[in-house]
Amino acid sequence: MDKALSRIKVLDLSRVVAGPVCTSILGDLGADIIKVEGPDFVDETRTWFPPDIEDISLYYMAVNRNKRAITVNLKTEEGIQIIKKLIQESDVIVENFKTGTMERLGLGYEDLKTLNPTIIHCSITGFGHTGPYKQLPGYDFLAQAMSGFMSVNGTPNGEPVKAGIALADLYAGLYSTISILAALEARNHTGRGQHCDISLLDSMVASLLNIGTGFLNTGNPPIRYGNQHPTLVPYQNFKTKDKEIIIAVGNDRQFQRLCSLINAEELSQDDRFVTANTRIIYRDALIPIIQKEILTKTADEWLTILQESNIPCGPINTLDRVFTDEQVLERQMIQEVEHPTVGIVKLLGSPIKLSDTPVTIERHPPLHGEHTEEVLSELGYNKQKIEMLKKEQVI
Repeated sequence: MDKALSRIKVLDLSRVVAGPVCTSILGDLGADIIKVEGPDFVDETRTWFPPDIEDISLYYMAVNRNKRAITVNLKTEEGIQIIKKLIQESDVIVENFKTGTMERLGLGYEDLKTLNPTIIHCSITGFGHTGPYKQLPGYDFLAQAMSGFMSVNGTPNGEPVKAGIALADLYAGLYSTISILAALEARNHTGRGQHCDISLLDSMVASLLNIGTGFLNTGNPPIRYGNQHPTLVPYQNFKTKDKEIIIAVGNDRQFQRLCSLINAEELSQDDRFVTANTRIIYRDALIPIIQKEILTKTADEWLTILQESNIPCGPINTLDRVFTDEQVLERQMIQEVEHPTVGIVKLLGSPIKLSDTPVTIERHPPLHGEHTEEVLSELGYNKQKIEMLKKEQVI
């Protein structure tokens, strides 16, 4: 069965997280991803462990499935020629070199257009290809801090906190994927490729959504609310008899039902709490009342009661509970793949569910240079030439 992108070839010169996230998604959708590393210079995430399985990094495995891996020395003229041949046969190139590096290699977008006018070139950098920061190196942590995200993340009296996952890398990877898909669709109409310029900082600034928009239009700096919500109350964690749960009341009708369930109907008639706007003002008076009632039952008891009344709620799961949750299992969010050196590896499933061209994992995260000879053979290199390139440390 053809997959959604089965006719698309992607040359992946990216490493670490943001670029590999993008190309893994494209690979999940069926694109032929050719991941390029140096003969001696590997993707850094190959060396990031623990956690690992037999010295193979699980960080690397997390974002490099559905790819073929080759080695090419970009410091050699012959290596650049291999890349140029791949560009001529590719639809997309994804890279995350510092701004200006591709141009110094003779592989800037203007060069690529000459080789292949339909190529879509996606660059992922810390700060983009324009602006005063364009030459600076950028990392996820910096983008979380410089975007203002950390200033609104954390408890009211605590320090600014970064997210526990690489949000800037993830968002940049997702925006890169979206931009590539948009460019592919545009190419269907124009016959031309284009350059996609994605930055970690831009991606995190865009993530501010209502908080950023609110500040832009009022000038009022946001407050850190921890696990509470700036505009919805009650929308936070509550302690039960045994453990904490989340209750996320999104409108006044849900609040009225919650008041009935906790035997406090009078709260829904109190002028301080009748509407979402007033509950924000008087949250400090309301939350302790609700908390006192929630302490009367266990987490499971409350979750059953609340769910039966269609009040959004849920447990605060640890990962062992996440990966045994019947919903997570039903949605196939755990996938197993055979790896050539360590046996069965469990990977996260894709959230993309397509009815006609389903997402599958066809390839294990590749070993370093695993498919070099295969790919070069497809380019027309014979065995003798490949052996010569090895001896000359081009591959």
